[in-house]
Amino acid sequence: MAKKPLVIVTRKLPDAIETRLMELFDTRLNVDDHQMSKADLIEAVRHADVLVPTVTDRIDAAVLAQAGPDLRLIANFGAGVDHIDLATARQRGVTVTNTPDVLTEDTADMTMALILAVPRRLAEGERLVRSGGWSGWGPTFMLGHRIWGKRLGIIGMGRIGQAVARRAKGFGLSIHYHNRRRVHPDIEGELEATYWESLDQMLARMDVISVHCPHTPATYHLLSARRLKLLQAHAYVVNTARGEVIDENSLTRMLQKRELAGAGLDVFEHEPAINPKLLELDNVVLLPHLGSATLEGRIDMGEKVLINIKTHVDGHNPPDRVLASML
Repeated sequence: MAKKPLVIVTRKLPDAIETRLMELFDTRLNVDDHQMSKADLIEAVRHADVLVPTVTDRIDAAVLAQAGPDLRLIANFGAGVDHIDLATARQRGVTVTNTPDVLTEDTADMTMALILAVPRRLAEGERLVRSGGWSGWGPTFMLGHRIWGKRLGIIGMGRIGQAVARRAKGFGLSIHYHNRRRVHPDIEGELEATYWESLDQMLARMDVISVHCPHTPATYHLLSARRLKLLQAHAYVVNTARGEVIDENSLTRMLQKRELAGAGLDVFEHEPAINPKLLELDNVVLLPHLGSATLEGRIDMGEKVLINIKTHVDGHNPPDRVLASML
């Protein structure tokens, strides 16, 4: 019987996925779900045939430099791979896979929830009720803003951006987008979407901005202090992509000064650390990176990891290889 490959999993995964990993491979699980230190990760790559990391694990050049000769696959549990040094992995002959497509609908749902929650002050109202401070209905009490008829500017019109656009269209928002490449005319027609080649021009005209691009060197602080200042004072910013895409300090200052109406943030530039000044604001909704946090989504992600590992072990190219051209 052939020796099973050693698979090291860095975080606790759904039970069904862990059980299948144990059946198929020589698997080491992270039973108590502690976040691995750099030393732990180095120890893992020294011995593993396959590493299964998540977004909380920084697999940088220093970690990969210590990889043993048997490491041939990093099967990432998640779609984003900005925490993995892809160039170094490629140089060392290590294939990297991810779990695309299965997070689209869950993340789009969460985005739409934030687009609704921030203008309508849902979190603020919920806090008031829990605190016992609500004294009853009034005609001018806690007025928010209608989203029907407003303009939504989507940054990154990939799968998730398009899924958000479909939901937002149903809520009466006018769809606008900026993307590296214009989407197919059929998609534009279906969504009644307006394409802006200039991000600056789009930002200056929108009521809500929603971020859906990956974090790459090209998108770091894409929403810079200069670009944030292009937004109108009544605009809202929603981010369920990556915190690094927005200059968080500049965003916080503008929210403090009411130079922006509000923000809904599921991701942060230095998470889990959050700018303490953000925590003091009542015009923001802050979530702990819940965009894809459904049991169904996590199991689907795990199934992709299993398929990628099994295909690789069987000597074939895994279906979800991350290629340099994708970034």
